[in-house]
Amino acid sequence: MAILRGVATALALLPFIAAQAPQVQVGNTAVIGRSIPEFGQELFGGIPFAEPPVGQLRLSNPVLKTRLGTPTFDASNFGPACLQSASVPLMSEDCLRINVLRPAGIPTGVVLPVMAWVYGGGFDFGDSSIYNASAIVAQSVIRGTPVVFVSLNYRLGPLGFPQGVEAQKRGALNLGLKDQLAALEWVQANIGLFGGDKSKVTIFGQSAGSISLSILFLNSNIKRLARAAIFESGFTATSLNFPASHREQSWANFVKDVPQCASTAGSKDTFSCLRSDSIDEATLLKAGSLADDQSGELFAWDPTIDGPGGILPDIPSKLLARGQFARLPFIAGTVLDEGTTFTPKFITTEDQIRQSIIANFTPSPFGPAVLAKSAETILQLYPDVPALGSPFGTGNETFGLSSQYKRAAAIFGDVSFQSQRRFWIQTLSKAGLKTFGYLFADPQSSDPVNGVPHASEIPYVYGALGILGGTVTPQALALSRIMVDYWVSFATSLDPNDGKGLPRPLWTQYTPSNQAIMLLNSTGTTMIPDDYRKKQIDFINSNPAVWHHRRSFST
Repeated sequence: MAILRGVATALALLPFIAAQAPQVQVGNTAVIGRSIPEFGQELFGGIPFAEPPVGQLRLSNPVLKTRLGTPTFDASNFGPACLQSASVPLMSEDCLRINVLRPAGIPTGVVLPVMAWVYGGGFDFGDSSIYNASAIVAQSVIRGTPVVFVSLNYRLGPLGFPQGVEAQKRGALNLGLKDQLAALEWVQANIGLFGGDKSKVTIFGQSAGSISLSILFLNSNIKRLARAAIFESGFTATSLNFPASHREQSWANFVKDVPQCASTAGSKDTFSCLRSDSIDEATLLKAGSLADDQSGELFAWDPTIDGPGGILPDIPSKLLARGQFARLPFIAGTVLDEGTTFTPKFITTEDQIRQSIIANFTPSPFGPAVLAKSAETILQLYPDVPALGSPFGTGNETFGLSSQYKRAAAIFGDVSFQSQRRFWIQTLSKAGLKTFGYLFADPQSSDPVNGVPHASEIPYVYGALGILGGTVTPQALALSRIMVDYWVSFATSLDPNDGKGLPRPLWTQYTPSNQAIMLLNSTGTTMIPDDYRKKQIDFINSNPAVWHHRRSFST
């Protein structure tokens, strides 16, 4: 891609680095990576950070593994992705692996700030290997603030987020989040050996990755593992916040589709059978896929409220009100049209939207009457006027669909993403945290019906424009480089305005007296007031407990 070619040209000015396999001594093991000479970088991929979660360790908390126990370890490529229904080249239960990408030739004794990425994918799919951070690391070197990049895998679906009372009693809820914590523990133990500074770790992620990190932000231990965060399109209440018992049937469906364990489905003793060595990955994968289909949900394995002492002990709004959050600086943002990707194109009536709201947010802690009244208020606040719908800024165009589609997409995007970003940043800025907000609005989608959809900022952050289709303009390339500068600047200085790299607009801090966010757009990057759809979002945030924040409208 053009931006990567530009980076490669700049790196050609650096001293020549021999393309021999790099090596790092971790305990008694020589970890052998791969040189990437065209970028002046070194990759160490697929390093286990926990014992393989198989057999008797299946559906168990991760067992941290900071040493490998072999004389050598081949880290020249990424490890397998975790089991998932998505099509990936290689997957395995033995997937708890971490990757390190660093500039080549880091002098002995020098340690660099670390950017640790957590992928999204609805807690059902995702793979760290698809995120190529060469452009980020290369640009960090060019601007004089080099970083080490880390990415990690975590368990997905029913193996990462088991549901039900049995999982709760066994302390086996939110295993995927615990995997992330274990990976960050590995970073604390080992990143110094790879030239990273364990005291300067910035965690960042998108969608489910961002939701994960925001939940961990409510866990006081995260302050020991990171010093800052960047949240991209995902917050604690974006996903469903229910107790484990809410999805008891989903767990039973999963178990009954594992033939060896079908007789235990619906009981409170399924784990013993599911941990049998006789159950292979193909069986688990098929059972998880069938359970997904039977759930009637787009994402069936969200993080779960796990009670006192857990990672998510209560609904997020209550935890925030009690001041139970890490006091770390952060950036938080969304894209313009968060709802379009998840809104069915076949919605044609107001009643479909009404029934979807009621179905998705039942049971309500305030009873069905309050939820029904809230749904009516939402429909009044989001009238059936195409020019007010999402994709925003497209006037009366309906793309051959019912106008109710744009209406539903606006409602969904605001309930699950825009309101949550605003609630999150307003609450924590009032508590004195150093925060910066953004709205990404550059239209690069190849399908205009989606506008600026969920995840469209990722190619810009990774300097990899074009992978989502659409026309790559010089203006978009310039925006991508500016965004990389903002992200790297924040990771290295805790401020997106370090004065290094490309000239770019001043990104002012979000405070109670300056509620402004950065509009990231190739036609004009500038600060704007954080007041879009204020009346609507104020209503959504006026009683957060009403909204359990699922991510799709039901059929």
